[in-house]
Amino acid sequence: MTDSRRRRVTSVDVAREAGLSRATVSYVLNDTPGQSIPEPTRQRVLAVARKLGYTPSAPARALRSGRSDLVLMLLPDWPQGTTMIDMVEAATDALADLGLTLLTHHSATSHFAPMARMCAAISPAAVAGVVPFTEEEDAELRRAGVEIIFPRADAGTPEAPSWMGAPGRIQAHYLIEQGHTRLGYALPEHPRLYGIAQARLAQVAAVCAEHGLQPPTARRLPLEPSAAAATVAAWRTEPGSPTAICAYNDDVAIALLAGARSLGLAVPDDMAVIGVDDGPMAKLAHPALTTVGIDAPAHGRTLAAHLAAQIKGLPVPGVEETAERLIVRESA
Repeated sequence: MTDSRRRRVTSVDVAREAGLSRATVSYVLNDTPGQSIPEPTRQRVLAVARKLGYTPSAPARALRSGRSDLVLMLLPDWPQGTTMIDMVEAATDALADLGLTLLTHHSATSHFAPMARMCAAISPAAVAGVVPFTEEEDAELRRAGVEIIFPRADAGTPEAPSWMGAPGRIQAHYLIEQGHTRLGYALPEHPRLYGIAQARLAQVAAVCAEHGLQPPTARRLPLEPSAAAATVAAWRTEPGSPTAICAYNDDVAIALLAGARSLGLAVPDDMAVIGVDDGPMAKLAHPALTTVGIDAPAHGRTLAAHLAAQIKGLPVPGVEETAERLIVRESA
């Protein structure tokens, strides 16, 4: 068994194998700025590093730079569907291509302190969030030594990710174009989804106002057939009952379809329904669900591009379009 297999391969091993000074090898392996290393020499070092299976020491790099190569991503304490999973996977792959490792952490917003303590312990290169951090959270992360926070809560931060509110606008515009003048909004029952649901509901209400219509009537809808049917029945008995419902997501929309079916209502003739996500079950629903698709992988890659640019001190590159899209099927 060789020495390099009995212990971790170091830059000293690479220098010895390449026949170069430790300083030269260190400059190449650490991509040290301001050093004029000939390209053949750089490629020689990298080839030897690959041959020996060299991987950089995370503690040593953190000691030199004051941070690790970890990007810590805070996932809100709500049910994680396919959209969130796809976004995180795409961000993970994009950051890995740049030598960064994404670490996710689930935390309720009311218990943010453990997140800050974790940052103080691992010295992440950056902290990312699904939604913009509040000013209080931003300040707590900075006290923990975090320099790069995205999205930030200050005035220079882009607005909330488009998948938060934009689906509501798309839903409302489409239903109004189909001739509906009384819209409803089906909220999720899970309380921790309240923030996103309210962002989407606000956009539905804004579109209704733009068209001179009454704001949508909103109800929480349980993901259980008899309870969903009771909610739909109550909706139908109120004055000016909605003829079309915007659902928070596909799960809520499918519950609406089940409730309507148990009441003998025809969708979309008696009540149109539109969801959000275009999850695997949307096209299998009966009737097939009209929905708003979210390009989660594109959002993940965009997040990674913003983070990588800030970590490496580069301009934010142009990133791909992440617009949500309407997918018309039978339910609306």
